[in-house]
Amino acid sequence: MIDRDIDIVTSEDSMPTFVTHPEEGGPHPVVFFYMDGPGKREELHDMARRLGTAGYFVVLPNLYYRDAREFDLFSGDPAHTPERMWELLESLDADRVERDTASLFDFVDTDPAADAARVGCMGYCMSGPFSFAMACRYPDRIRAAASLHGIRLFGPGTPADQAGAARAELYFACAEFDEWAPSEMVDDLERHLAAIGADARVERYPGTHHGFAFPSREGAYDKSAAERHWERLHALFARNLA
Repeated sequence: MIDRDIDIVTSEDSMPTFVTHPEEGGPHPVVFFYMDGPGKREELHDMARRLGTAGYFVVLPNLYYRDAREFDLFSGDPAHTPERMWELLESLDADRVERDTASLFDFVDTDPAADAARVGCMGYCMSGPFSFAMACRYPDRIRAAASLHGIRLFGPGTPADQAGAARAELYFACAEFDEWAPSEMVDDLERHLAAIGADARVERYPGTHHGFAFPSREGAYDKSAAERHWERLHALFARNLA
């Protein structure tokens, strides 16, 4: 595997980004990996590597770059507090992520190891709706999108408003017990996607809590569910990007 830490120039600044892909067999289909609230960190790098070893060019940007070149809630840095995380999280919206994604496309369009004609995206927690939204806003480029225990997926001002524009296959992995994504919202999302004829699957993971996919998330990690979510991701991207 080839790992790189690079700065991608955006319309506002430069965005620290982790890139990983196989050494051989390229160019490789692209997956944009949008980070969760606690920030771009080695745990996410390892998850990106796991996906990359299956033959993908994985791009993981620090979406907080406008206000913090580095942020890792679990780093032990006294400045990296939950309060700071919420400030950074609330500074983001789909419009900002759309502009950042345009810069990601500019990058992969010129990297010889990336096959920019085959692009998927994924996001956990705060970035579940961003992954969903990018499939709606880049329907000609994004073929598959996954939201993993995502928040703010349905209701006024959410990506569901634009879901009819998406051409990608959409996948939503939802925890059974999630204060950030209550079952009523998940039910409404599923009904809405069915009503508009979206190519989508909403899957509930029984007995799980928000953050079930992260091994370091004490009290939330569920190994069986986490492995199922990897199975679903690999199948989603294989169907649409292979």
